[in-house]
Amino acid sequence: MQETEEHLEVTIERIVPRGYGLAHAPGQTVFVALAAPGDRVKARVIQRKGAVSFAEITEILEPGPDRIAPRCKYFGKCGGCDFQHLSYPEQLASKVSIIRDCFRRIAKIETNVEIGVIPSPLEFGYRSRAQWHLSSETREIGYYQRNSRQLVPVDECPKLVEPLNAELARLRAELDWERVPPGAAMIDSAAGDGGAVSTNLPQAERPQTIAFTAKGETFRYAADVFFQGNQYLIPALLDAALAGSGGGTSLDLYSGVGLFSIPMSRTFERVVAVEDNPESVRYARRNALENGRTNIDNRLKSVRHFLRDFSKADIDFVLLDPPRAGTERDTMENLIKLEVPRISYVACEPSVLARDLRRFIERGYTIDSVTAIDLFPQMHHVETVVRLWKR
Repeated sequence: MQETEEHLEVTIERIVPRGYGLAHAPGQTVFVALAAPGDRVKARVIQRKGAVSFAEITEILEPGPDRIAPRCKYFGKCGGCDFQHLSYPEQLASKVSIIRDCFRRIAKIETNVEIGVIPSPLEFGYRSRAQWHLSSETREIGYYQRNSRQLVPVDECPKLVEPLNAELARLRAELDWERVPPGAAMIDSAAGDGGAVSTNLPQAERPQTIAFTAKGETFRYAADVFFQGNQYLIPALLDAALAGSGGGTSLDLYSGVGLFSIPMSRTFERVVAVEDNPESVRYARRNALENGRTNIDNRLKSVRHFLRDFSKADIDFVLLDPPRAGTERDTMENLIKLEVPRISYVACEPSVLARDLRRFIERGYTIDSVTAIDLFPQMHHVETVVRLWKR
């Protein structure tokens, strides 16, 4: 892309994937960061490629009807949030618009697909996971600046649950900086039941094990493994992904510590859970044992290799919850070849979801339902659950 010093005056039409505001100028499609629908702004073009420009707001001439004052003093500089300037109803509407945009452009799915929306009970103070970056030179802790690896030191984050803000304050006061390696370093921290906190410190022993209970199941994990970061919505996520499912054998792909496989084991005779992180599998096996589940087969293997080597069998249901980057093409092809009658796809990146949905639809699958679950208030990210069935 070419760097420029061009200035434009544009009106924001809507929010599009990656959270940009879409606008048009003579001969240009313009994507404006931190914009709100209806904003009339002056913007500086920072990059341009052909007829597409990316711009930053220099002056708000007239705010859109859903623009509000951000709550966080670091907003606009810190890269952790990009939706705090939008009212919460507009955040939800924009996320649905982003999903529809990806479905239409990438999956070629008609825009009349109904998308249910489940809002977060809390707009702030909901996040039970954090990843803080460190600077051993300045001895500061914070988040990266937008579109940069420049550290923004922070003393609090309004998205975090209170135990994590307390942990951030403790680390700022007590961290042993002699143990922090030079260059880029980070700390993962997670909060569980009763305000318990697990923190993965540089060059330290394994982080403390904590627990979270949802829908009668207890899940143990630590800061060094993945677990959903908005615990207020985990029951809704489980219902959206699993409600009404049951039968003989099911697969839980990218199964983590067993968030889906343990409730699946209630309604399926056998669950095969596949995960390539050894610590996650260790916790998954422990969680199955402690919850009295003897019908879960936890496999320490990559999903790619598992599906490549898996012989076609009678599988009734698949729960697919890949990382943000999605799955490899051959992985999707091998999954589709199994011709599983029911699939529940949980995705945190709508563009990747749309790409894979197109592959499913081309091979005879039909969308049964689409549910957007707002696990990430104040950010453009959105969790989407799509239920599919084989025609």
